[in-house]
Amino acid sequence: MKARPILERVKWLGAIDWDRRLFDALIPLPDGTSYNAYLVEGSQKTVLLDTVDPPMTEVLLRQLESVPRIDYVVSQHAEQDHAGAIPAVLARYPEAELLCSKKARGMLLELLDLDAYRIRVVEDGEALSLGDRSLKFIYTPWVHWPETMVSYLQEDRVLFSCDFFGSHIAASELFVADPGRVLEAAKRYFAEIMMPFRAVIAKNLEKLEGYPVDLIAPSHGQVYGRPSLILDAYRDWVLGEPRNLAVLAYVSMHGSTRRMVDRLAGALVERGVEVESYSLPETDIGKLAMSLVDAGTIVIGTPTVLTGPHPAAAYAAVLANALRPKARFLSIIGSYGWGGKAVETLASLVPRLEVEVLDPVLCMGLPGEADEQALDALAEKIAAKHAEQGFAKRSERNRFD
Repeated sequence: MKARPILERVKWLGAIDWDRRLFDALIPLPDGTSYNAYLVEGSQKTVLLDTVDPPMTEVLLRQLESVPRIDYVVSQHAEQDHAGAIPAVLARYPEAELLCSKKARGMLLELLDLDAYRIRVVEDGEALSLGDRSLKFIYTPWVHWPETMVSYLQEDRVLFSCDFFGSHIAASELFVADPGRVLEAAKRYFAEIMMPFRAVIAKNLEKLEGYPVDLIAPSHGQVYGRPSLILDAYRDWVLGEPRNLAVLAYVSMHGSTRRMVDRLAGALVERGVEVESYSLPETDIGKLAMSLVDAGTIVIGTPTVLTGPHPAAAYAAVLANALRPKARFLSIIGSYGWGGKAVETLASLVPRLEVEVLDPVLCMGLPGEADEQALDALAEKIAAKHAEQGFAKRSERNRFD
């Protein structure tokens, strides 16, 4: 695809990856993705913001064939899907200077084959004149690496946000055309890589409030012609309270744990608690991560395997511990054949979760009447805890998902 105009002398470059279905050998990409770079031509200087994933380098170089000179290449984030083609671009434009944040300099030298003399550090808040246009660099650490920054085109009020506000979508439309689809993809993206850094992201959101923005151009996904769409969503995901939602993530080998999950889910719904349930071996972890953004309570269901939890249940616990959602409560349910330490093992896997652990419910084999009553009691306790916290239902909140 050729370079595409966003504004006069501001162009999208990059590659649309229609076929990619896995990112970082971990994250599902049901809608593919894009690698966005942006060319800004001032009256005196020309700048390229970010590049593309290394396999897409030739796509970017072909788009640059009609660009005779680039004065600056800006690396907003050192990860290879944005910075990987920088060496090829610098080889094409030997006069270009590579600009990055203070922390990014060392990371770029470690990750890429670059000459240190080509790199110049820009400070937080520093402005770069392009003649009749100017870029301002704003440090935004931990969205989602420590060195990240965004760039603000002051005269046109465009925020080039790199991973901040991004979404994994392969689409022919340059600008957001289907807000619902984009918000779902953006929430998945936030859940998978941004959620652990909510406290720092809240500060970054506050930092950006001083900049009037007409367009947000991320490095994955489509350009936001209505910035409030994604800004309001991020404020909710980062700053909003958990929802009156219990997320049940479980695995069942012979049906016992599945029966327990079904009983608990029904009891929760009867008590006015929303439920989202995931059978772990078949689950898209991105969907589970999206649910964790809003969860008030997390329940992990597991059979006992060789005295411990099923590996898929342990994986769910490790995932929740890594993502650090806003959930306030956690419980464990499951069955066993002759004994074990599934609860103790799972509890040890979530040290970073700031949750109250509610009494687990375990049974030997199939759940009996007493076990079902214990599950009803757990549902009652979850509903009461949510009511005490004032968690709202989806319909009672201004939702973006």
